[in-house]
Amino acid sequence: MLIVDRQPMFRRGLEEALPAASDGGVRVVAGTDRADSAGMLVRRHQPDIALVDLELDPPGPLAALAAMRQVQPRLPILALARNVPAFQGALEFLGAGASGVLVRTRAPAGLVPSLLAAAGAATRPQAPPTGPQLTGKERHLWSLIAGGASTAQIARALHVSERTVKRLTAGLLRTLGVANRTEAAALAGRAGLLDERPPVQRTAPRP
Repeated sequence: MLIVDRQPMFRRGLEEALPAASDGGVRVVAGTDRADSAGMLVRRHQPDIALVDLELDPPGPLAALAAMRQVQPRLPILALARNVPAFQGALEFLGAGASGVLVRTRAPAGLVPSLLAAAGAATRPQAPPTGPQLTGKERHLWSLIAGGASTAQIARALHVSERTVKRLTAGLLRTLGVANRTEAAALAGRAGLLDERPPVQRTAPRP
């Protein structure tokens, strides 16, 4: 794994935590806080997956993504957002070809389970279930999840209750063969679903 993150302590924490949590199956081969070094590090280390901080200094995360993809076009790239609102604002990065988005935790070890799950989904060789295996309603729900919509936002978009959204989401995850929304979002990026996602309807706050 290559980590492009502006916080050196966070990078070092993941370097220590990932091998221990994966029995050595996942390790950090290189790390940097510079977007303009990302492409060079991909060429040098040939990582299987990359993690990119969405708050990198200029030229920024999109430049890092473009440089890495120029060297290794099929490299799965995960974005690291500061918080949930930033997750929902990461659609431009996803639209540029990222495989998914993770939300930064206070301690690096807290991110490890989600990162391992997302890494597994992003690097899994088989194609995700699409086409006749999913109904139109399931694809609609999947696209909303991939876009970072909350349960409440999905409920408004589908005109159902939040309880129904949770039930439908659980069924979709089983159909996709993934464990959580993070893995579902990663699969959506690989399946090209992000190009057809519908806009999330947001309601203005009441005065």
